Amino acid sequence: MIIDKLLNSSRVENLNPYFKAVFDYIKTHDMTVMPLGRIDIAGEDAYIKVDEVDGKEEEEAFLERHESYIDIQLPLLGEEIYGWKAKEDLRDIKKAYDVEGDFMFYQDRPSFYFPLQAGEFVIFFPEDAHAPCIGSGKIKKIVAKIKTKV
Repeated sequence: MIIDKLLNSSRVENLNPYFKAVFDYIKTHDMTVMPLGRIDIAGEDAYIKVDEVDGKEEEEAFLERHESYIDIQLPLLGEEIYGWKAKEDLRDIKKAYDVEGDFMFYQDRPSFYFPLQAGEFVIFFPEDAHAPCIGSGKIKKIVAKIKTKV
């Protein structure tokens, strides 16, 4: 997992061939006014989803993990809280891996929680279980999906 400010994205853009294209798109468009939905960067290899969700309490947010995609997540307005736990520490599967949806859910509780403000991002790799969307009210956010194997 990596947490940083959007203005520092150049530090991590060389970790994946599509990171720079995703960050460039986000930094050159006013994402706060983008309509909800998908924006293709490189087809199924890299795309951005603009979403708006109802914030959840910590107890309602389950850990999820992906195998085929890396997530880059950014709240667009206000704050979003995330839970995190290492893949190696997960013990209690809630929903087995769904290949088509590329997700697996766990009953385990996160090891810790952290907040992100607009202008900050988190990168979740396949080894990072994460519980997103914790907060109050509507949360408008970006989830960029980047293939792990390019």
